[in-house]
Amino acid sequence: MDFRLAQLIKQVKKGNHEAFGEIIEHYQHGIYQHCYRMLGNHHDAQEMTQETFVRAYTSIQSFKQKNKFAPWLYRIATNLSIDWMRKKKPLHILDQPISDDYNSTYVDQIIQEGPTPEESVQDQELNNTIQQAILELPSKYRAVIVLKYVRDLSLEEIAETLDLPVGTVKTHLHRGREALRKSLVKTIRS
Repeated sequence: MDFRLAQLIKQVKKGNHEAFGEIIEHYQHGIYQHCYRMLGNHHDAQEMTQETFVRAYTSIQSFKQKNKFAPWLYRIATNLSIDWMRKKKPLHILDQPISDDYNSTYVDQIIQEGPTPEESVQDQELNNTIQQAILELPSKYRAVIVLKYVRDLSLEEIAETLDLPVGTVKTHLHRGREALRKSLVKTIRS
């Protein structure tokens, strides 16, 4: 853990709310992206991001300085997202973002320079297909896939984040990739 983060955590444990604000600022985008990949919905991802930081703040006293902070925080986000998926049916809201950039909507894509509208639609369709395939995975495989390929964590970091043995992470990753491949092949053929 870097020195600045360790100092911020110590300050938060002493009751310094502003120090926790710096931690939020540093991790907010990554946690949102992770929750979005897990849940597939902008509003749910925002809510789970907020809940992750609330839970982290209320549980900060249990965080041990010898551990890495990011896996601890991502474990909270993952567990909350999995619990949310069990409790709630997904809502489809018209102002959902087009991409992982949660500030970008369909209207924003039209105004921006860049790929042609046809290319944007094709890219979005591919992203939607992949995201839908990810959302159809069992949560234990989905979490590993998202942490590996979206968050780019090592197997050891994933194991630490999910509190699983590395061998189990490898198995979940293999089975998740296989299920994802089968789902995408099935979608492409239909």
